[in-house]
This record gives sequence, C-alpha cells and structure tokens, in this order.
Amino acid sequence: MDWSEMREMHRKGMSITQISRVSGCDRKTVSKYIGAESPPRYVRGPGSSVLDPFKDHIRARLAEHPLSAARLHREIKEMGYPGSLTTVKRFISPIKDASLVLAEVRFETRPGEQAQVDWIDLGRMPVGGNVEHIYVFVMVLSWSRMRFIRMTTDCRTDTFIDCHLKAFEQFGGWTSSILYDNTKNVVLKRALLSSESTFNPMYLDFARHHGITPRLCRPGIAGAKTKGKVERTIQYVERDFLLGSTFNDIQHANSLGLAWCDRVNGEVHGTTHEVPKERWPNEGLRPFGQIVPYVITYHLSRTADRECFVRYLNNFYSVPWRFAKRQCHLEIREGMLTISCAEEEIARHEIVPGSNVHVKIPEHFTGLHKLKRDESKNAHERRMAGQRSALMPMFSFQAPVQVERRDLSTYDAFMGGTE
Repeated sequence: MDWSEMREMHRKGMSITQISRVSGCDRKTVSKYIGAESPPRYVRGPGSSVLDPFKDHIRARLAEHPLSAARLHREIKEMGYPGSLTTVKRFISPIKDASLVLAEVRFETRPGEQAQVDWIDLGRMPVGGNVEHIYVFVMVLSWSRMRFIRMTTDCRTDTFIDCHLKAFEQFGGWTSSILYDNTKNVVLKRALLSSESTFNPMYLDFARHHGITPRLCRPGIAGAKTKGKVERTIQYVERDFLLGSTFNDIQHANSLGLAWCDRVNGEVHGTTHEVPKERWPNEGLRPFGQIVPYVITYHLSRTADRECFVRYLNNFYSVPWRFAKRQCHLEIREGMLTISCAEEEIARHEIVPGSNVHVKIPEHFTGLHKLKRDESKNAHERRMAGQRSALMPMFSFQAPVQVERRDLSTYDAFMGGTE
C-alpha cells in the first residue's frame, strides 16, 4: 500500500491503528506517511532491477494507451515478471501525468437499495473483419460494488432492457431502484422532479414488472456526482479492459467482458477495501426467477417496398406480394418478427443476424410471376391495338360508285340521229 492510499484512508476517518492493520505496515510508518506532504523518495543504490527486462514493454504500452498499473502488472507477470505491483507503480508514476481529484462527499446506499447504469459509446471500431458501432452497457451494484458489462451494436431501448435482464441473471436478482443518467431509454422528457418526468413507456413497463423505481440524476447542477459509482466503473472498464484489447466478434467481446468482471469482482475494491464477491451475498437482492419472466416486446411501423420486403435493422423480410407499398406493423418478441397489415397478420420470421440479408418465404411470391406475365401480355396487346388504330386512315378504301349503263343509240338520238 502506498502513501496516497494511506492518506486517503486517513481522510475518510480511519485511525492509524486501523490503517496499520489493513496495510500490514508498522504504526510509525503509517504515521510518517500520513504526516508527509509528498510521497516519500526512495534512494536506490546502483544495480539492476527485476523490472529492467520489462521496462521497454511498459513504455511501449503506455505510448499506445494510458493503461493502469494493475493492467501492466498482469501483462508482465504473464511474461515472467516476479516483482510486485508497487514496483510497477513507482516506475510508471513519472511517465503518466498526475491528475487532481476534487474532494467529494461520498453517498453510500444500503444493501439491495440501488444499482447504477450507464452506456459507454465507443463509436465505430474494428470487430473481427467488420467495422461496427459499439456500445458497452455498464451496471454496478452500489453497496457491494459488483460490476457487470455487456457490449452491443446498438443502444435501442429493447437492447437496453435485455442488458438489464442479462445483468439480473448474472447477479441473481435486482435492487429496488436503479439510478440513470437522463437517457432516452428511460426518460423522454425530464422535469425537475423525477415523478413529473415523462418516462419511456417501453422501459416503464419493464420497471413495473420488476417493481423497480427508476431514479434520475439531478438536472441543471454542474458537477453533480450522483452516479459516481458507475462513472468510476466506466473509467476502470475503459483503461483496464477496453484499452489495447481486440475482439473477434461481439460474442467473443462479451465472453472476455464476463471473464474480466469475474476477476475484478474477486479483487479488493479501492473504496470499500473489501472484495465485492464477498459482500454480494449480503446485498439482499430481489431474487431472479421468482416472478414470471419478462418478455421484451417491441413495436414499430414500416412500409413494405415494391419488391415485397420490410426492413428491420439492417436486414429485409418478405411479405405477401399483394402488400407491396403498404404500411405494416412490426412486433419484435423473443427473436421473432411478426408483420401485420390492417390488424391482419401477414408474415412471421425468425430474426437473423448480419447485414443486408434478404429473408424470403417463397409462398409470399406465389402468383406474382403469372400476374406479371399477364400484365406484360395485356400491355403488349394494348400497344399493338393502339398502333393499328393509328395506321387505319392511311389504308382506308371507298366503295365503288354505281354507274348506269345505256345503249349507244340513246346517245345517237341525243346528238340528232345517225349520218
């Protein structure tokens, strides 16, 4: 334990004897550290350090990302480093810029009372062979400090709720309230009082099902730290898990994320000085599995295109051809897409992953090809009939005139007789 940690413990009200017991240091050493205005300087004699073979690796990694000492210590331990974390901290201290932290009044909650939730927006980043927009859902149980993270490719409300359900399953239950930033997943219109705000109806249905009271961060107060636990967890996730990591796909990322949570939840927390996993059984969560499982149902409207497909996310799903260019209602539930038109169900598809995939039911196009052929034939006949009508005046004939035939003697009489 270093100088700054001892001073922080003393600032929070711990006695020298208590700090000595926690740190394993002599009371005189603790007293000297607390009274010092700056970290003690160690004068090292000439000679090599066990860290020497790993310093180039540490410098290179810090040049790429501002990784934590704990992260670097784990990396070089896997490379054979036999030394302590403190040695690594001393080495990187002059390399990394010092940051000032303003004093805050810490707000502690009772067991089972509150969790805090927020998103991390990582932007577009390579995942396997694709570049995707990646988000990270973060939940922390405020009393035990148990953490949960899940990476997603969107931040829609149905995804937001699904991440809650995954966290509840991981924790074995949920708290009576959850604190949020003013995200549209939870609140559509923020009022000064949470009770007067307009909540997202989809989220509100989920919260009522579980008996959860949503809490919102205080608006309009610069520097308010009402959700500091999840914000500090986000910083920890960013520097200790995300920085310098690569993922084959989103499933691989979430597998590594759960492994990271399992590890850090088994380590001593810097604030409580206890292991979250050891506090967790006393969290008093509302048990997962003792109510009817919540089923996420998502509704939206789409217009079928002229090719008889409806777009959902990045893929296309067929509808019967007679509904082309019609307004359709989509219901998303348990991985299935149900499409209706004028309150009539017209198609049902299993939602598929990927992008630009056309999911086609052949029966939706039955009769369409014959209709197109008949329309083409009728159009051709109409064109030919029109051409014949246009040419008729050029080739019309009149009936022959009937002429009376007379004997030639008639003309002789008319001329006055024959000679």
